[in-house]
Amino acid sequence: MENKKKLLVALTIIFVLNILVISAVQTFFPADAAYKRGDTGSTITEIQNRLSSWGYYSGTVDGIYGSATQKAVIAFQQKNGLTADGVVGPATLAALGISGGSSSSSSSSNDVALLARLISGEARGESYTGQVAVGAVVLNRVEHPSFPNTIAGVIYQSGAFTCLSDGEFNKPVEDSAYRAARDALNGWDPSGGAIYYFNPATATSKWIWSRPLIVVIGNHRFCA
Repeated sequence: MENKKKLLVALTIIFVLNILVISAVQTFFPADAAYKRGDTGSTITEIQNRLSSWGYYSGTVDGIYGSATQKAVIAFQQKNGLTADGVVGPATLAALGISGGSSSSSSSSNDVALLARLISGEARGESYTGQVAVGAVVLNRVEHPSFPNTIAGVIYQSGAFTCLSDGEFNKPVEDSAYRAARDALNGWDPSGGAIYYFNPATATSKWIWSRPLIVVIGNHRFCA
């Protein structure tokens, strides 16, 4: 009987310790925010606004994560190579250009990394000036009222950049692209304020040729 009591006490202590450990882990390592059907609030409103402006969502922007919002999220995720589960977790929030509460320094670092990946995918093999110019176009779009107002939003806008659909975006990032991203973020704009660019050897859109030419750098024509 005495041994059973000791065993029961030991098991109780182990159980309590496990609860304390789990609580401590949750305190110091909180789960990443995720938004799903049934949720409400200002972040849902922002998600709906982004999806609506990019043509994924046509419902009412009401801050309620309903079935229409879920369908729009899934369509966005499918288009941008994300897990199409209808849940807006950290990766989808980043693709939408919505802050997940990161510090300004980590946000800045994320901007450099994301812009560098875009530059590497779009301007691989171009001169360094041409790479900076591509990065500058992204930043010019951020400031332009016709485009999303974040770097992530511009880059992941549906159909905006071919590297997201042809696989170049997911290839290893060239070292020069990181330097080019930093130079663009620091204000160097070899494109002359362009918001479009294209390679005339591969362009299939007649519309892009109608854009006023600003400058030619390497294989790209930069346009207003």
